[in-house]
Amino acid sequence: MPFHVWLPEAHVEAPTVGSVILASIILKIAVYAFLRFLFGFYFSIFIDLGFFVIMIAFISFLFASLMAVVQVDIKKIIAYNSDAHMNFLLLGLFSQNILGVTGAFYMLFGHALTSSALFFGIGLLYERYKTRLLFYYGSLTTFMPVFSFFYFVFVLSNFAFPLTINFVGEFLIGVGGVFVSPSLYFINFLPFIVCLFYSLNLYVRVFLGSIPFFLRFYSDLSRLEFFVLGVFFFFIVFYGIFPGTLFSYMYLFFEKFAVCLLIS
Repeated sequence: MPFHVWLPEAHVEAPTVGSVILASIILKIAVYAFLRFLFGFYFSIFIDLGFFVIMIAFISFLFASLMAVVQVDIKKIIAYNSDAHMNFLLLGLFSQNILGVTGAFYMLFGHALTSSALFFGIGLLYERYKTRLLFYYGSLTTFMPVFSFFYFVFVLSNFAFPLTINFVGEFLIGVGGVFVSPSLYFINFLPFIVCLFYSLNLYVRVFLGSIPFFLRFYSDLSRLEFFVLGVFFFFIVFYGIFPGTLFSYMYLFFEKFAVCLLIS
């Protein structure tokens, strides 16, 4: 905010593959640059301007969440949701303590997997029915039960339900942020409530409710689609239950971060 406008438009105009690459790789390059350069060469700037960046990230987090509520294009809802979660990642990245940075690092993987799975699911529906508007869908659980199950798990991970990968990162960011500003991170529950609302509203309107009279024929997942969504499902649940498998690869970076904190 206010430099966020390009991201939802890029997601909406891009094909499914482009949206997945943008959410899982390109956005993560910027966070990697923060981790490598900001913590490496400009650590004093990181300390001095951290709270200013946190305020910008909080405003953007709330604004993107509210924008997602009023959208009718399913892909744009997921795009604003992706924008909101990246701003919450910034809150952890600039929290100036090990817990917050660890949560931001873990959320890199959580956001990449969850947003990519959500975008892939929307692309799957668009390939079948050539529309992304909420009004044209309903009661997909009747005709696409396997896809409905997978997407329900992805939606749960999107609002950080326990035993999913996003819960680990967002919980650590929330705990680490308390040491920076307890009041600010308490207010952060408001965007999370908004995220819960539009995530469940999306699932209810697309997969539950009455069957639209103009869409009577549905086909469930093909073998390839089942395999791709199954991979997303496995990693989202596995890293949510066993987070230590990812933490074991982070210790070298966090030793460096702890040394920088001690020096500062």
